[in-house]
Amino acid sequence: MQRIGFITFPGFGVMSFAALSVFESANSAVGKAHYDVRLLSENGGPVRSSLGVVVHTEGFDDTAFDTVIIGGGSDREFTAPLLAYLRHAAVHSRRLAATCSGTFFLAQAGLLDGMRATTHWFFAGEFRARYPEVQLEEERLFVIDGSIWTSAGMTAGIDQALAMVETDLGPEVARAVSKTFVLQSRRVAGQPQRSVLLDMEQKTDRIQAAMTYMRNNLHRALPLSELADAAHLSLRQFSRAFHAQTGLSPAKAVEKLRIEAAVVLIQDGRHSLDNIARQTGFGDSERMRRAFVRQFGEPPRVIRRTARNPAEASAMSRNEG
Repeated sequence: MQRIGFITFPGFGVMSFAALSVFESANSAVGKAHYDVRLLSENGGPVRSSLGVVVHTEGFDDTAFDTVIIGGGSDREFTAPLLAYLRHAAVHSRRLAATCSGTFFLAQAGLLDGMRATTHWFFAGEFRARYPEVQLEEERLFVIDGSIWTSAGMTAGIDQALAMVETDLGPEVARAVSKTFVLQSRRVAGQPQRSVLLDMEQKTDRIQAAMTYMRNNLHRALPLSELADAAHLSLRQFSRAFHAQTGLSPAKAVEKLRIEAAVVLIQDGRHSLDNIARQTGFGDSERMRRAFVRQFGEPPRVIRRTARNPAEASAMSRNEG
């Protein structure tokens, strides 16, 4: 049995609890209590969430946990006992994890100095300013660096928990749990936190028409003149309007959309990288590899390996380019 300690604090976010349901579902999938989850807090007893939900917790002590997780929340009070407990967990637990703004607690405890980590994109600017010694990768859903796991929070906490289950119990169990959550598949660590399409939804009709045309024709070359025609603008008008409204050049937007589509196919695992490169308009796997390295800092084969074995892939990714 693996013991999981989930740290709460006044004002903790209830969304973090969703990740704990992953471990409950994993127990059901294997037909036994593989995970034993305990709620922890600095003083024990009732702790009120930001929503007003009150949970009963156990106080910090020397109980050994395989995994310790701290979630995010509206309030971040870096008390000495909490930071000391995190440092203790970093030494005595197999895994120490944070979701959303919980990453701030690990950084404040000095546990992320010189390490790779992520947090919710909304807090990225604040985090980078406060902890410049941390290698923040704000575009990633979650990051594994050694025994420390950090995630973007919200639904990314579920993806991180599923990756833990896959590491512990194998891909079949993780897929079974994904189905109980009505998820088509687990998102991999390197996927971006925000979709390009969602970021660009609130644009003028002409630019939105060009975006829709891009999405529906990713398998094709998509020259600038073709995109301008889809928007019913001249080349110069289209380039200026597109950049003004999206902050990207049309070519960069196309590349990001190709990457999003390719990640889904890579994660699915049924297609070769060459086939995926053709389907998504990269043309060949080498061009796709270069685009992935620009976006994620790692090639498609690492993302595919991550989908199969997230912890092993993270350990190897720094040696690949």
